[in-house]
Amino acid sequence: MQTTILDVSGGRAQTLGIDTAISFEPFIAYLKKRISEEQTVKSLLYAAALAQFEASDGSRQDIPLEEITSYEKQLEHIYACLSPAMTAEDRIAWGLSYPFLPITFYGTDLLFELLGQRMHHQNYEVSRQPADYHRERLQLVYSFILQRLYNFIVPVKTGQHHSGINKHTGLLQYYEVNINTSFVDVTAKGPLPEIDVVQLYTHLSEGGGFEILEEMLPLELFRFRGICVITVTDITAEKAVENIRKVRLSRTALVEESNYREVIQSLKSLVRDSKIEFDLFPMLRVNNNPVYGLEKGGTGILFDVWGEDRLTPEEFRRQAGAYAAKPLFFFSADIWRENMPEYAFLEHFRKLNVKSLALMPIFYAHELVGVMGVHTWKEDTFDDKTLALLEPAISAISQLLQVYIEEFNLEIEKVIKEKFTSIQPAVQWKFNEAAWNYLYSLKKNLPATIQNIFFEQVYPLYGAIDIRNSTVERNKAIIADLDSHLSLLAATLDALRQYQQNDLLKEMIFHCQQWQQALLLQQLSPSDENELNRFLEVEAVEYLRHFAVQFPKTKEAIDACLQSLAGDVNKDALEQSMQLITQTVNQYFESEKGALQESYPCYFEKFRTDGVEYDIYIGQSIAPDKPFNHFHLKNLRLWQLSSMVTIAGLTHGLLSQMPTALRTTQLIFVHNQPIDISFRADERKFDVEGAYNIRYQMIKKRIDKVLIRHSEERLTQPDKIALIYSDRKDVEDYLPFIRYLQQTGVLLPEMEELELEDLQGLSGLQAIRVGITLEAEGTKDKAKANEANDQRG
Repeated sequence: MQTTILDVSGGRAQTLGIDTAISFEPFIAYLKKRISEEQTVKSLLYAAALAQFEASDGSRQDIPLEEITSYEKQLEHIYACLSPAMTAEDRIAWGLSYPFLPITFYGTDLLFELLGQRMHHQNYEVSRQPADYHRERLQLVYSFILQRLYNFIVPVKTGQHHSGINKHTGLLQYYEVNINTSFVDVTAKGPLPEIDVVQLYTHLSEGGGFEILEEMLPLELFRFRGICVITVTDITAEKAVENIRKVRLSRTALVEESNYREVIQSLKSLVRDSKIEFDLFPMLRVNNNPVYGLEKGGTGILFDVWGEDRLTPEEFRRQAGAYAAKPLFFFSADIWRENMPEYAFLEHFRKLNVKSLALMPIFYAHELVGVMGVHTWKEDTFDDKTLALLEPAISAISQLLQVYIEEFNLEIEKVIKEKFTSIQPAVQWKFNEAAWNYLYSLKKNLPATIQNIFFEQVYPLYGAIDIRNSTVERNKAIIADLDSHLSLLAATLDALRQYQQNDLLKEMIFHCQQWQQALLLQQLSPSDENELNRFLEVEAVEYLRHFAVQFPKTKEAIDACLQSLAGDVNKDALEQSMQLITQTVNQYFESEKGALQESYPCYFEKFRTDGVEYDIYIGQSIAPDKPFNHFHLKNLRLWQLSSMVTIAGLTHGLLSQMPTALRTTQLIFVHNQPIDISFRADERKFDVEGAYNIRYQMIKKRIDKVLIRHSEERLTQPDKIALIYSDRKDVEDYLPFIRYLQQTGVLLPEMEELELEDLQGLSGLQAIRVGITLEAEGTKDKAKANEANDQRG
């Protein structure tokens, strides 16, 4: 035992400002009570302790901390009465501390070893700041006051978790410090303040802190006397397993690299050896055949030995399938000594400098879900006792691998649904129904065919956000890049004349000038363009490389020229601008998909052209169990208008970020009659049904570049919304919404009513066009557009 004064907070404790002192009186009262109650020989122990205290003159007084060493015999009796009789002193971390101050003055050697090591050999986690430590102490003090003086019990943990990284091992260590306040008395220095217990309970139950009590019950009103008993327990193993389970519960499984690191570090803490390495290899299957894992867990040696860098998919499938059929545990403290033929696979691990190795099959619900590899490098080793320390974590590891497998399978299903089918939540029920009918027919030995997925009488909504003059801009960018390449090439070839002036160089210069002249006169046909690209990418490159070999002094200039010829600055800038627009529009639609389904389920499909187009279908057949009303359709039509305003503002606001300035046009096609759609299995998409309904599809494909009748002006223009329709009645729902958006300043007051040119097989189309109020950074008042969204329905 030691009588040593130690600040266990490491100097992080803030002053509580309380009247507290060490006193043996509460413990003496405890001894008297136990002597009167105890019927066994234990009473002799308590009587001897009481006699020791009564023989001391200062045992009933406040004891200054600096004089505590004078009471070693009394302190030893306290230990004898309170410590577990079955536990040896060197196995228990037990001690006494100042009442509600983080100062320990007496305890076992193990206690001071743990606390001293925790203070001097570990770096504490940053999250445990002095304010957090102060809050915990405040909570402990006030819960004690409420219980003793107000008979109000607050469920508060008396144990505090401390964690840190051991500087010697680099591993996390966790300790639980339990504080027993049974031998502390508290008295009020004056009249006990009244408190509203109901209000306090409500405050604490709603997650409020104890800080509210600092005003209701200032700590200077109370006097604390006695001693606190503390015990310190190393809970590193329990916390290591808990950390692994937290990763599992997060449902991110092993997808994130940070999760891998956390799991591996927890396993190292469990075996208390940073030199032991761990690897996790999930057993993934596609069509019940093993496939490579997508993540390298730990050091990645299992991935190196069993992964795609060494095994072909077929060989991996064969080996993993054989192992899954007969999964065996393997352990060797030194794989360099293993020479049995069945251990030939160890050669691959030897090449990676592995010394000790264990391969542990991991099962979940009796199914193999993966392999955990445990190993050391070079001269470091471990034995089977180390593996026994991993037993508490095996269940958590198996669940972790199972979650990873489930997440992998969900990702596969998600890709299939998003990339290969048009199955969305709004129509999923119809596919489920068809699948069930198919399975039912199979079970009943009836003719089994997949029924047609068909939705009758749904209202279509179509919108298109197009990048203005994208084809023209793309041609301009290509011409600009070709001209830039030719100018640079001409300058480089001209500079090479000082080194050599042969006929080949003159020919290259001549061809370069010819192509420059053709570009200037805009006389390039598609075949000419291909020839020019071949000249720049093949002939010129090969010649320049040959020249650099002949004349090394030209290498630096030629390399700079070749590097420039390899890039298309203007085309790349255009593509970057177009991607910025389409990504922004797509992100907007993705953010709106959930809100669209709230009023009434609908089918929403977007697809990319030079911009973004979308189809929406809504109607009773989409959601038979939910009554459909025309107001649901009006709600969606208002969303169409307000979303076009928002998108125009978003894309307009991107102008400052675009390498090449591009504008967007906004088009809505109004079709007021319901149509029928069915799922086409061959194209994995929904399409219209019936001859009349096909006209709707035909109009959609032909209106993107339609002109105003008797003019050369395109209907769609930047900063405007155009609505195309066949009959005036078709737009009756839209007109009040347009007026509303005009009155709120989102749309400009002028509205054009236009007749459109006849298209192939189509005539009589009309349009409404209205301008959008825009500023430099987007819509004039985005709040008003949001208000329009809020008004839907």
